[in-house]
Amino acid sequence: MKKHFILIALLLISLVSSLSLAQNRAKQPKQPTSGPGSSSLTHTTTTKNHYGSGATEYFLYEPADPKPTSAPVIVFVHGFGAINPITYGAWIDHLVRRGNIVIYPRYQLDSRTPPKEFTPNAISSIKDAINRLQNENGHVLPDLGKFAIVGHSAGGIVTANLAAEALFEGLPSPRAVMSVAPGKSMAPTFPLGIPLANLGQIPRDTLLLTLAGDVDNVVGDADAKRIFQESTQVLSTNKNFIIVQSDNHGQPLIADHGAPSAIDKQYDSGEKFNGQAQEQQANNSHNQMNNNNSNNLKKSTINVNGLDFYGYWKLFDGLCDAAFFGTNRDYALGNTELQRYMGQWSDGVAVKQLIVTTAQ
Repeated sequence: MKKHFILIALLLISLVSSLSLAQNRAKQPKQPTSGPGSSSLTHTTTTKNHYGSGATEYFLYEPADPKPTSAPVIVFVHGFGAINPITYGAWIDHLVRRGNIVIYPRYQLDSRTPPKEFTPNAISSIKDAINRLQNENGHVLPDLGKFAIVGHSAGGIVTANLAAEALFEGLPSPRAVMSVAPGKSMAPTFPLGIPLANLGQIPRDTLLLTLAGDVDNVVGDADAKRIFQESTQVLSTNKNFIIVQSDNHGQPLIADHGAPSAIDKQYDSGEKFNGQAQEQQANNSHNQMNNNNSNNLKKSTINVNGLDFYGYWKLFDGLCDAAFFGTNRDYALGNTELQRYMGQWSDGVAVKQLIVTTAQ
């Protein structure tokens, strides 16, 4: 009996010590107050609209308060099944309040939509959205000389395809393109493979980033490398392949496949994929992908964190600034310190930097 009480006491001491250690772990870096990825935003609200139906449905977000006369256009291409913008709502909100129009094409009706239709469906939605912006009263006019595309997962493949086919499909030529954790391109062992276009058609002056997470066990880095390597016409100084690193020094930053997502319920459209609510789907998908890290779900996948501020958001903000205005290029390209920098933990220790590959 005495041994039993001793064992219980030791377990309680161990539990208290673990809780204390967790509470005292260094906190994640806060969002910067200026520059790319920062909380410095030009507009206080967004205008949200929803058009079309089925696989060519799309959501349109415009900056407001104050409402600009015109604005750059960003196409945001979601991952497989993420038809509800809630999954990336915080990132979309950041982009729009920074002064951009965002088009969010659905591109698939449900899981049965053939992958070969993803890119054509997205093209149809984008064309309709641009036509609406140009000709329907009440919208912010699109500045098509400032056009960019960003996409995650399956959307990362579609993003590369859109960049390659824009000229031939009558779309504006994208000045900035970022493919985040793209996957998977056509492969005999993967029935849901998405055909990858001839990336040699992407124009030489396009600014291009491809990103992979260091613990992405869903798609790995093969397609991110492939897009980087096969975009042969893009100037070597205009593109980088980047690995986002996880860091467990403090409250964990996990660069898994779900890391670029950031739930914002203000962007919940009520859309469901195969009858399942998007937020629950995000939770379920992450648990399936990363059972060993399920306790970190709220830290790595759903909530906005340092990987967003200093990684995904910073890089794309800087890429667009460089492409549209000739500013902040060092935040996005060239293997610079500003590009690699990922902030500091609350105890002053630097977060693991991005690993940047430049073209030879």
